[in-house]
Amino acid sequence: MTDEKLKSAIEAILFASGEPLPAARLSLALGVAEEDIYSCADALAEEYESNGRGIRLLRLGANLQLCSSPEFAKEAARAIEHRAPPRLSQSALEALAIIAYFQPVTRAYVEQVRGVDSSYTVSSLADKGLIAPAGRLEAPGRPTLYRTTDAFLRVMGVSSLDELPPLPDMSATDGMDKLREAIDELKGRGEQLELQMDAGGDDA
Repeated sequence: MTDEKLKSAIEAILFASGEPLPAARLSLALGVAEEDIYSCADALAEEYESNGRGIRLLRLGANLQLCSSPEFAKEAARAIEHRAPPRLSQSALEALAIIAYFQPVTRAYVEQVRGVDSSYTVSSLADKGLIAPAGRLEAPGRPTLYRTTDAFLRVMGVSSLDELPPLPDMSATDGMDKLREAIDELKGRGEQLELQMDAGGDDA
């Protein structure tokens, strides 16, 4: 299969899926090596962006996904009659930052760093698909551990956790503010999704 045909096949499969797909699954379906999938996906992504296309190809860890260009977010929202949702709340960003940098962590750890009850916020982040259970801590009560998801990478506009800003000095008096800013500065670089935590809750 030529590179051009492989790119077309990847494009067709990702478009039909509408969801992130593992490169390994594409490799199996198309009978080519995973490195060839990544190489053609990177070439497609560059073509979309350099030609000002209305779609983008995102690499989310080991997964690939097609999405609309952030440049046309407002137009897309109007066309499909969706309101553009507001940004994540302050409390949500704090909890998400802690989980992103220290994962896997328990809700109790998030609360320890933030200094406030975070039950509602952690639950809401899980409901929005930005975090997910990642097993249980071997400790009394075996509390749930949480990690970030591919949806987190997509919303933050990064392909892997390695692309997050450097971890701030948490021992400093403004460590929490810097941690929150580190995550907040990535907002808007991803696709047009802007997630809102539900109003109300224990620390909203």
